[in-house]
Amino acid sequence: MYFCPKKIAERMKITIIAGARPNFMKIAPLMRSIHVAQTEGKNIQARLVYTGSAQDKSLEPSLFQDLDMPCPDTCLNVESNDFFQRLASIIVAFAQELDEHPADLVMVVDDLTPTMACSIVARKKGIKIAHLVAGIRSFDMDMPKEANRMITDGLSDILFTASMSANRNLNQTGTEQKHVHFVGNILMDTLRHNYNRFIKPDIFSSLNLQEKQYILLTLNRHSLIEKEETLSAILKTLQTNTNVPIVAPVHNYIKERIAQLDIDSNQIHIIDPQPYLSFGYLTAHAKAIVTDSGNVAEEATFMGIPCITLNNYAEHPETVSLGSNYLAGENGETLAEALLQLNESQWKKSQLPERWDGRTAERIVQTLLEKFD
Repeated sequence: MYFCPKKIAERMKITIIAGARPNFMKIAPLMRSIHVAQTEGKNIQARLVYTGSAQDKSLEPSLFQDLDMPCPDTCLNVESNDFFQRLASIIVAFAQELDEHPADLVMVVDDLTPTMACSIVARKKGIKIAHLVAGIRSFDMDMPKEANRMITDGLSDILFTASMSANRNLNQTGTEQKHVHFVGNILMDTLRHNYNRFIKPDIFSSLNLQEKQYILLTLNRHSLIEKEETLSAILKTLQTNTNVPIVAPVHNYIKERIAQLDIDSNQIHIIDPQPYLSFGYLTAHAKAIVTDSGNVAEEATFMGIPCITLNNYAEHPETVSLGSNYLAGENGETLAEALLQLNESQWKKSQLPERWDGRTAERIVQTLLEKFD
């Protein structure tokens, strides 16, 4: 693919899209690497756009300071919970954003509705697209994010992948390999940068927690939360098969769902969502993690902590094949079997997958500079 050097010879303008809080964890190292390139005299600049609201309650006041990154340059202020209304609103708002602030490249992250929406706008405006964390597949079109992934990958000019399995997925769908760049897992850049900055949360003392003597439980997937019997079975299985405290930082709507269940709260401690650096500390010092989050499973593999994922597939299969992750699905019996292995200290040994070395953002920026040279 040919990138016109005359258009961007003076300065490469990149617009980076964040569609939700987890995206910022992957954008933070990229912003730092772009800043380093600028200090070295490279002609590159980035504008950070958040598609949500500046008053989004999921963005705690300390988030950007915790991540050591700048705040968004602008917010599109799209907040609708209706998929079609949200998609349409982002398309309209982002089209106006690009009219007012032209870009040479739009970089989108992961597989959210804003990821797809902004890719559509960029393609229609003839702007190059880079997809960070491309090639992820569940091979289940009933999953909400699968269409987002496939559409975004299909529209993108540069596809940055986190694993060779993602490369293979793209190859199987006919993507030309010259557009695919295996750069590694950028979430590891963030973890390596912040690991020694983690902050011990106050709940450690208030709950009398001991390092490696509690299980961290995270729940966020709406499709799981809405299954009352399944959620109840998972929580009761955790209670029955563990003898350590279970700490669950969750949002209010999940608290309300759990409160409706017949669950003894003496062992399961439901707490407020934690700031990034405090949550990192809870993750790093847990005996094990039970989660429905792909990002948390990746963090567990990086830290070598046993992780049980409440899903039937992993966005990054290497967390299962090489790392500390185990797929239990939403099955209480499978979860109990995994907890038995944990209790008997028989958890599998794990190792870091290829290119989880903290240099992913550096590779991305170098690739972009070469592409647009």
